Formats: sequence, structure tokens, C-alpha cells
Amino acid sequence: MNDLRSGNERRAERAVPVLIELGEEAVPALLELTRSADAEDRWWGLLVLAQAPHAQAGWLIPFLKDPAREVRQCAALGLALKPDVNATEALIGALGDEDSMVNSLAVNALVKLGSPAVPALIEAVKTGSRSARIHGLRALAEIRDHRAIPLMMKVMEEDSALLQHWAKEGLDRLGLDMVYIKPV
Repeated sequence: MNDLRSGNERRAERAVPVLIELGEEAVPALLELTRSADAEDRWWGLLVLAQAPHAQAGWLIPFLKDPAREVRQCAALGLALKPDVNATEALIGALGDEDSMVNSLAVNALVKLGSPAVPALIEAVKTGSRSARIHGLRALAEIRDHRAIPLMMKVMEEDSALLQHWAKEGLDRLGLDMVYIKPV
């Protein structure tokens, strides 16, 4: 733990596999580290927990709302490594994050969840912020669930090139390759 908090990146990197190897014995100290006022400490604690096979995905979820973008990024990446349906709502919220890396990592985590995330993604595309809608459509395109077809068809009528792109990509991936023409 001292190496992890040393401020020396090499020492901290070498400590990560050692802490993972310790297993559940390291968990209390790692969870304590995630409660630190220092964002770097929280990041290192989450990094180890995200990679540790014995750590629970639920421990990462609250950090999708951390004030530090790098901590939110680490939490989203960890949830892609540890898919958990209980993270769906928080990941949907992260689609609208001000940080583009958080958005992308949240999409990756939702794609890993697959079909169980589809209803929440459809709702996010219908009612979310512009960012959430775009990233939600990207996730739906990658998941390839037929329940998203009506929504994708509707989005094709909108004036947003990015929304149209991901809707068309999703329809194409579902095998619905067609020419989409907006009526005049």
C-alpha cells in the first residue's frame, strides 16, 4: 500500500499485481484508499479493485460520479472488465458525462452487459442529453438487439448527422442494409 501511495508511478505499478495476488486480504485497505480526498489515491485503489478477480463491481459504481474525471474513467473501465447489470443506471448516466473518455468507456461497459442494458439504452436515446443519445445509439449499434430497430428508424428522420450515423450503423449491423431517404 505504501508503494501504491508513494507518488512514484513505477513503484505503484509494481504494487498492483502484488495487491491483486493478496486477494481479499488487501480489500479493506483498497476500499479505504478509494475514500481518500486525493484523487490519485482513489484512482490507484480503483485500478487494483477493477483488476482484482475477487473484487465486486458494485464497489466501482459510485465512482462514476466522482469529481475527478480520471477516477470516473477508471470506474467505467473497471465496469467494462466486470460487467454487472446493477451498474446499468449509473453507466447510462455516464453517457452524458462531460468527459469524452468516460462516455466511451461507459459505452464499452454497456456493450459488455449486452441485452439487459437495451431497455435503459432505448430510454436514454429517447430522453437523454445529446451526448447520452449519441453514445446510447453507439452502444445499441454494437449490441445488435432487434428491440432497437423502431428507435433507430425514427432517429433516421432527425437532423443530426451523428445520431443518423449510429442509427444507420446499428441497422446495418442488424442486417437491415438499405438506403435511407428522408422525405422532402
